[in-house]
Amino acid sequence: MSRPFRLLVGIDWATQAHQVCIINQEREVVRELSVEATGAGLAKFADLLLDLSDGDISQTAIAIEVPRGPVVELLVERGFAVFAINPKQLDRFRDRHTVAGAKDDRRDALVLADSLRTDQHCFRRVKLDASWVIQLRELSRMDHELSVEITRLTNRLRDVLQRYYPQALSLSSDLATPWLWELLHRAPTPQQGRRLRSSTITRLLRTHRIRRLVASDVLVRLRIEPLVVAPGTVEAASNRVLLLLPRLQLLHSQRKDCAQRIDRLLELPEPSSDENRGEHRDVEILRSLPGIGRLVSAAMLSEAHEALNNGDYHTLRAQSGVAPVTRRSGKSSSVSMRYACNERLRYAMFHWARASVLRDPHCKSYYASLRGRGHSHGRALRAVGDRSLRVLMAMLKHRTLYDPSKLRRVPRGASLSP
Repeated sequence: MSRPFRLLVGIDWATQAHQVCIINQEREVVRELSVEATGAGLAKFADLLLDLSDGDISQTAIAIEVPRGPVVELLVERGFAVFAINPKQLDRFRDRHTVAGAKDDRRDALVLADSLRTDQHCFRRVKLDASWVIQLRELSRMDHELSVEITRLTNRLRDVLQRYYPQALSLSSDLATPWLWELLHRAPTPQQGRRLRSSTITRLLRTHRIRRLVASDVLVRLRIEPLVVAPGTVEAASNRVLLLLPRLQLLHSQRKDCAQRIDRLLELPEPSSDENRGEHRDVEILRSLPGIGRLVSAAMLSEAHEALNNGDYHTLRAQSGVAPVTRRSGKSSSVSMRYACNERLRYAMFHWARASVLRDPHCKSYYASLRGRGHSHGRALRAVGDRSLRVLMAMLKHRTLYDPSKLRRVPRGASLSP
């Protein structure tokens, strides 16, 4: 059951200064103040809370919208009970205090404190993650950002090449390949591409270990009659290509470095305590599942570390978006896809399900049965992901690795996630 606290603190988080409201169980405002988002300001605020609590920090609870950050980490380190809530839930709590839609920082801080007083069960107690989880989360998010940047730049490169150099596009459908970047660096125009030697291309393909092409094929494609364009177009477009290539190469090298760092974090050192031994085993169990690669395992371990540690299947399926949303009112009833979830977990779950369908016979047959019953590709993948989560929860509970021989056939009439 939720424990009563003598002081309830609501913090409306901001970048420059945090608005704070402190109330008691009778909803009387004890103190209102603005706290500077600096080290000295936060330390002074923690000391103030300690004084108001008469030295007993167990009597003080703090409500905030963000589950991490300097203010959260400082207060948790000091021993205070910090609770986080989704901003959409806070918006509903705000409607209890005003129906006119008024909103300001002072009211939000009061709403946070008062909601924690009356509805503590709607909040989630914040716990600090292990250092390797924090590092893994940042690296996983950085890898995703680098991937998005590479896709954006390759789309620009494709657009430029279509204007004057379609021969280069015929060499590879994927422009995010270093060997093609080096080729364009050597021959950024169709005229220079036609003058390339067979030995140069052979050496280039051998360096990058490209076996699907030979030098003669590349030369045939590069020596196709070039497009007729307006004077100056080739020079202008080729200059833009030469400016794009170094940016792509930099992002590619940064992503390789990011992948190496993720691999080192996933290879945890030998456990030195029972707690570390459990974390080491969880990583081993997760990576034994089919379809779990470096990026999926990194996203699962960093974004859903608490749910995995607690074996909370329902929280995990809701955060990853595989749990459906049911709406019933009177005679109407509808079940739809869940959009309010962790986007990174949804992305990881999608690729986990997609890869498991390709690699695991059980997931493949389950996916085929769902498609045969008329379900869309996305809905079938969400159902496969939901099934994989149930398997993962059972593995974590019994501390066993993945064994396909222990899987039971899914009954034909089993309920499915949309």
